[in-house]
This record gives sequence, structure tokens and C-alpha cells, in this order.
Amino acid sequence: MALSILYPAQISSSRSSIVPSPPLLKNLKLPRFWPWQKVKVGSLSVSPMGFGTWAWGNEFLWGYEESMDGELQQVFNLAVENGINLFDTADSYGTGRLNGQSEKLLGNFIQGLVELSFEFKMEDVCLGITKRRNDFAVLLIRYLIACTWQGNKQARDNIVIATKFAAYPWRLTPNQFVEARRSSLDRIQLDQIGIGQLHWSTALQERALWDGLVAMYDKGLVRAVGVSNYGPKQLLKIYDYLEARGVPLVSAQVQFSLLSMGEDQLEMKSTCDALGIRVIAYSPLGLGMLTGKYNTSNLPTGPRGFLFQQILPGLEPLLNRLHKQGEKPYPRYDQDMNLQVAINWCITKGTIPIPGVKTIKQTEENLGALGWKLSSDEMQQLESAALESPRKMVENIFQTR
Repeated sequence: MALSILYPAQISSSRSSIVPSPPLLKNLKLPRFWPWQKVKVGSLSVSPMGFGTWAWGNEFLWGYEESMDGELQQVFNLAVENGINLFDTADSYGTGRLNGQSEKLLGNFIQGLVELSFEFKMEDVCLGITKRRNDFAVLLIRYLIACTWQGNKQARDNIVIATKFAAYPWRLTPNQFVEARRSSLDRIQLDQIGIGQLHWSTALQERALWDGLVAMYDKGLVRAVGVSNYGPKQLLKIYDYLEARGVPLVSAQVQFSLLSMGEDQLEMKSTCDALGIRVIAYSPLGLGMLTGKYNTSNLPTGPRGFLFQQILPGLEPLLNRLHKQGEKPYPRYDQDMNLQVAINWCITKGTIPIPGVKTIKQTEENLGALGWKLSSDEMQQLESAALESPRKMVENIFQTR
């Protein structure tokens, strides 16, 4: 029988000397970031990076299959073990019969956060206690187990789910948006959502959307409210509307990366900074184009492949700079990783990136973006390379001005 206690994952470094640890401490691991490095989103404290779950249930674009759920559970657990507590989803994530699947999976994974980590063999501990009759050892084991269960409960309580609800054409009243939120709560198996977000803006339903947000907040269904795909002008309108009703707007989710860096994104960031709104950066890797894993002769399958074929040929200056930057020996990773540099650029810009993850490997790679920061010179070099690249990410069709 093996017990495990939940601790942040250890940062490995081939450049640092290893000091032998006592047996009970050998699996103690340093955090990816320290508690004081968490980021405030309104009254909420979240990790400097979150994870997006668009792919969890999306068969069309991301090739989801239900057989992937086991690894997705491991992805979630690994993220939480490493201090990640922000997970972004939406009631529209999931295709066809799997609509809402992303929220359902998150709900199941949160409820499943009971497994203990800090590995040691229980039979060996029991044998040692039996032989030595060591009362102190018995108390120690009881204490460790109690701390573990408390730690897992705290991990669950600290998780912030940011879910978006769609402006479907049949949702025409504030109450319909409130009921949509209640359905999300049922899927996620929570009494309260961390951040309730409008997925996109639409002129026909705008007032109903905004009043729905107010009602959700007043009824205690959400701890905070945010928007997604809003431009600076529309953001100012909803900010004033909500403020007049005593509802703080805490976050604005927008496509933000080196690949989509332009006047609109920078204006949005500036506006959010002035209003005290936190920018959540979705697609920080440009759907994968900034990972360095693809080129014109190695394209992903499906619709992404067509998009990559149009954009990748014009990204050479940026991808070369990312690769060169990724070769530097930063203290928190030893791999040549374009993607870690691209994500860290978003963090250093003051946003919270939410890269999507489907596998353990992707999760481990993305976690390497934490615990260090690009210098101002390095940021400038990357941004200059981005400006030199003639191709940019296609704007989301739901984005407003």
C-alpha cells in the first residue's frame, strides 16, 4: 500500500548539486512559485499561469476521445500538485453530444482530489512501528495523514474555475443566463463558480447578458465576473454598467501572445491596467504555432493544419528568436523550449496565460514557464522579432472593438 501527500513538483536542474535527503524528506519538492507570487484577480488569488480546457471534449478541432479522460485526470492532478489553481472552461466546450464535457470533466477531477502523494510504503512503516513499538512514529504517521487530507481539502477549496457562458440566440433574458450558470454549477459539482464570464458580446442580447451577470453575482452563484473577446470600447461600457450596480469587473479574457501582438491587444491591456482589470491571455502559443514543433512540412491535422499553412511561412524571425532565447540556461528549466519563453513573455507582460493542455508531457513543458522572468532586453528582442514577422494570428470572429 502506498500513500502520497500532495506537494508541489520538484524543480530539476542538472546544473545544481544534489544533496542527499533523509528518507522521509527525499520526496519533498520545491514549489514552481511561492505563495506570495500568486496574482490577484479581484479578491481571488490565482497562480501566475492557469490552464485552458477547450480541448477537453472537442472532437472536431482537438481530436478528443473519451479514452483520453484517464490522462486528463493525471494532467489535472499534476497541475494542482504544482500550484496551478486557475482552470478556464466554458459551457460550450465540447462538440455535439459532448457539449459541456469540459465542465463535467473538471467537476469529476475536483471531486477526485483525494489521492495522497508523498510516497512511502505503508507496510514498511507499520513493520517498523511493530518492531520498535515507537509511539512517536505512530503519532508522526497519524499527523502526516491528517495533514495530507487537510492539504487536499485546501487544494480543492483553492481551485478557481473560470467558466464562460455562450450568448446563444435562444438565451434572451437575464434569467436564462442565470439558469445557464446553474447548469454549469451542476456539471462542475460546485456551489459557486470562481469567475463567471461572458463568452462574447452581441448587440441583440447585450442588456440581457449584462443583467444576467449582475443577477449571478447578487445571487452568489459566482464569486467574481469577467468578460471574454471584448474590445476596449465595449469593455468600458460594461465596466461602467456593472460598476453602477455594485458589481466589480475583475477579468477580461483576450487572445494575447507574441503572435497576436498588435495595437488592439496593447490598447486592451492598457485599458485593463487603468481600470484594475486582470487580462487573461488565451491562445498564448497561437494554437501551437509558437511551440517550435511545427513547420510547413510538419503540420497538425484538421482545421489547424490549414491555418498553420497560411501563417507559419511568415513567422521565421519570431520563431528563430524564440529558439535562440530558449537555448539560454534559465534556472528553472534545462530544455530548449520555445513554448516556455512564449508563455513567460505573457507572464512578464502582466497577464495570466492559460495555455491548453491535453497530455502529461504538455503539462510538464508548460510548467517550465514558471519560476523565472525574461529581462527587459529579452522582452524587447522578442517583440522586435514579432513585429518583423509579416504574419499574425487570425482574429477571433467573436472579438468586438
